[in-house]
Amino acid sequence: MAREVKDITSRKQWDTFVESHPEANFLQAWQWGEFHKSLGHDVVRRGLFDGKKLIGVYEGYVEPAKRGRHLAVAGGPIVDWDDMDAVTMLRDDMREQAEKLRCIFVRVRPQLTRSASHLRLFADLGFRPAPMYLSVELAGVLDLEKSEEELLKGMRQRLRRALRKAAKNDIQVEKSTDPERMKEFYNIQLQTAGRHGFVAFSEEFFKKQFAAFAETGNVVLYTARYNDQILAQNFIIFYGNEASYHYGVSTELGTKLSGAPLLHMEAMRDARERGIKRYNFWGIVGEDETDHRFYGVSVFKRGFGVEELAYVPAQDLVIKPLQYLKPWLIETIRRRQRKV
Repeated sequence: MAREVKDITSRKQWDTFVESHPEANFLQAWQWGEFHKSLGHDVVRRGLFDGKKLIGVYEGYVEPAKRGRHLAVAGGPIVDWDDMDAVTMLRDDMREQAEKLRCIFVRVRPQLTRSASHLRLFADLGFRPAPMYLSVELAGVLDLEKSEEELLKGMRQRLRRALRKAAKNDIQVEKSTDPERMKEFYNIQLQTAGRHGFVAFSEEFFKKQFAAFAETGNVVLYTARYNDQILAQNFIIFYGNEASYHYGVSTELGTKLSGAPLLHMEAMRDARERGIKRYNFWGIVGEDETDHRFYGVSVFKRGFGVEELAYVPAQDLVIKPLQYLKPWLIETIRRRQRKV
């Protein structure tokens, strides 16, 4: 039977397929698309069928940036990358959908490990390296099939001491799935952004994202408290084979009393109960990038004994070459200025 690419309108069909692929995470979840819809973005969910069998998908949203309107496909497509006919059909469909949506280019960051062969694959498909990232390109990951004792042994001594200190101080951990708690999270993020020098997301951004995943029970806000004072909060998304430490904030008191490590351990325990096998600390930077603004955070994450997972960096499929020059130049300069 002939293969064809068409819209998917069933959340169950979509998530069943995506969650069956161990490399996938929430970036291709149905709820990720719902979050972007809530922001007013056009969302595309397309599936490649071989007869009645679904064999590949991609979910993208239109980023209406002034620098260049584009279709963003983070964490996708999800497909057998050895099936070149399937890969080519999805590429052609992304181009077609982007043209319909008046986009200048398509930007993808697939769930593929970075290697010479995978980079060559995208070059052969007509993609070019993007001047700006789309989601993390280097992540720190822990194998949750290891026991908690094994994970503790793999941590740096400083972190083990921090966990003992947290227990001694009787730090309490709370869990919530209430989107209204994002106001609290947002306010602490403003403090964190001030200390570490990054641009804060809006309260609406956090609340809508949390609400999208709370609807399906895939998100938890973890809060560490000491004498009724918040020390740290972690925004954790559970999806498929992965628990993702998507965002985290801490207060100055939290830095002194080491509340954050306790939250990670609790989230890992919950992930195991859900049958999840991988804990993703999300973005880290290279150990030699000492001038990067997230170097300190990366040192903290590496302290857990993470394995580094390098993805194929963002790739652009250019649709309108002349119009693409503007976003390429702006993003190239911006990345250098921000040291990201």
